[in-house]
Amino acid sequence: MVSNASDARRPRIGITTYLEPTVWGVWQREAALLPRVYLDAVAKAGGVPILLPPVGTDPSVLDILDGLVIAGGCDVDPAAYDATPHPETVDTRPGRDAHEVVLIQAALDADLPLLAICRGLQVLNVALGGTLHQHLPDLITSDEHRPSPAVFGRTEVKVEPGSLTERLLGDRSSVHCYHHQALDAVAPALTVTARAGDGTVEAAEVDGHAFALGVQWHPEENPEDLRLFTALIDASRRQQS
Repeated sequence: MVSNASDARRPRIGITTYLEPTVWGVWQREAALLPRVYLDAVAKAGGVPILLPPVGTDPSVLDILDGLVIAGGCDVDPAAYDATPHPETVDTRPGRDAHEVVLIQAALDADLPLLAICRGLQVLNVALGGTLHQHLPDLITSDEHRPSPAVFGRTEVKVEPGSLTERLLGDRSSVHCYHHQALDAVAPALTVTARAGDGTVEAAEVDGHAFALGVQWHPEENPEDLRLFTALIDASRRQQS
């Protein structure tokens, strides 16, 4: 009975978190936090969410996980890709960058299913040797990627045929975006699998891995479309076996 229960357990999905000044009740302290929508998306797709704060980084934590989500958040420190900060690059967290790079590299080494979201795709690209556009409004006229503070844009993305992304989403998808940075030089190990109409890279996959996908949009913001999270859970179940 114990063996059967273990075999049937729900996949454990690690999700990276923020360290931010936070207020709750009478307390004003720094805390590890993450928007609940990530937790709900993983749980509804059939997984168990496990929070991974950027403190005490140890890649051996992946030994207890079946999959990994690199969550969205603040700008990546340009020093990570040898660039001078743009005036609009603000509120960076070098410690979180380093933490997530370690986890990404360990996950790829172990071929652990990986879903990198928004900033997560950017960290994935930097971890593998790529660079970033630090402020998209310098390059494009549209504001669809970040219409205004705390407002998600709707972006139509065109997906590359024959990719994992296409198998999951079809040849086109309308997605929730909130970003002012994006991939510039794409890392050699990444293959771009979706772009917005203005050419912005919106998805990329790591070559040679069964499930290592990054998307520039926020799939957790659409509870009616859990295809990416369901695919992550399915890949994580295969990892268990």
